[in-house]
Amino acid sequence: IEVDCINCAGKMEQAAAKTPGVAAATVNFMGQKLVVEFAEGADPAAVMRQVQKNCKKASHDCEIYL
Repeated sequence: IEVDCINCAGKMEQAAAKTPGVAAATVNFMGQKLVVEFAEGADPAAVMRQVQKNCKKASHDCEIYL
């Protein structure tokens, strides 16, 4: 990921965690990483597309690189 502030990272983490198909999500601001644990039976590619959209809504200046 690319995010500029710790508050934005927190918003990304919350948005990712609330995405259907996500069991857990954690943002490491210093490492610029988002770790997503998928719910059982979820389609990871589809879930990550939605995670990207939700994170952009929460923090417009963030980027997620797959």
